[in-house]
Amino acid sequence: MADEYSEVSSESWFGRIGDSIKGILFGIILIPLAVLLLSWNEGRAVTTAKSLKEGAGTVVSVEASPIFPANEKKLVHVNGEATTTDFVSDPIFAISAPAIRLSRTVEMYQWKENEKSETTKKLGGGTETVKTFSYEKTWSKELIDSSKFKHRDQHANPGGMLAQNFTIAAPHVMLGAFKVPTSVIRKMNGDEVIAPSDADLAKLNPDLKSKAKLADNGFYFGSDPSAPTVGDQRVTFKVLKPAVFSVLAQQIGDTFAPYPTQAGREIERVESGTISATAMFQHAASENAMLTWGLRVLGFIVMSLGIGLILNPISVFGDVIPFLGSILGTGVALASIMLGMAGSLITIAVAWFVVRPVLSGTLLALALASLLFGRYFGSRRAAATKTS
Repeated sequence: MADEYSEVSSESWFGRIGDSIKGILFGIILIPLAVLLLSWNEGRAVTTAKSLKEGAGTVVSVEASPIFPANEKKLVHVNGEATTTDFVSDPIFAISAPAIRLSRTVEMYQWKENEKSETTKKLGGGTETVKTFSYEKTWSKELIDSSKFKHRDQHANPGGMLAQNFTIAAPHVMLGAFKVPTSVIRKMNGDEVIAPSDADLAKLNPDLKSKAKLADNGFYFGSDPSAPTVGDQRVTFKVLKPAVFSVLAQQIGDTFAPYPTQAGREIERVESGTISATAMFQHAASENAMLTWGLRVLGFIVMSLGIGLILNPISVFGDVIPFLGSILGTGVALASIMLGMAGSLITIAVAWFVVRPVLSGTLLALALASLLFGRYFGSRRAAATKTS
């Protein structure tokens, strides 16, 4: 039998009207937030693009060894193997390895609450909502607070974990003759799982050792790894071993630092393998474009949601007759999308006007087209409603 509970609640038409009026205030807040997000994003995108273009025009590709003082404070591109003779160690679980970085992941088997709701409109404008709360057990890196569960009595989680997630970098990492700083190590990828051994188990402090066993490439704290119970924990480890990396950064003495561009962004980039400077800048430009479009879509969604909240009372008033309310709701949704699209395009166009006036004009034309289409579609829908 599924571990789930349902509860039914009703809201009157007058209550919904009150909520929709309150929603107008929230919508008024969301629209300026969307404008700020979109404007900031366009400025960020332009600054980043200019910085990358500036960096691509000034970068100097150098050998990892020796270091030439003539390149001091220049943006350099270096390929080489990152190495270390240091051992990195976990202070709690005594795992130690010769590596650039060691990471610990702690997970607990816990209850997780899922909530879904279905709302049905009723004649007279009221609604009936059925909320279903279901509970499942899952491994989680984060502590799930069961005190906030709707049905918490039979779904209690422990209040704490054995330890927190943890990462430590080797103090002395070299890439040729260059000392690799922590900021660059953080950007390195390629970590591999390191499985504890019986010898590692024996090194645990007595309290941990009495509860631990080896399972799933880590330490397991619980009765049976094949049948976990709530409160069981597992601890796994990863290490970043010496490997070849490509670095874009400022040369400062015998180490690296973020390179400040005149455009305003800093450049400090790391990729695995032997990658050319041209390819690294292309990858950075692609990431900038993806982030830009992602934030544009987010801004559009926030703006459309804000407009939808402002227009929502229209459909709520029509819900006295559910069929009429559905028609008006569709119209409100369409209007919100069209106005959100137009508002987003106008905001982006204004943000780009100084930099790219042609693109700005194109976006403004698209915004106008969205408004005209929305008006045309609305008039057609209104005419169809009158005819029917």
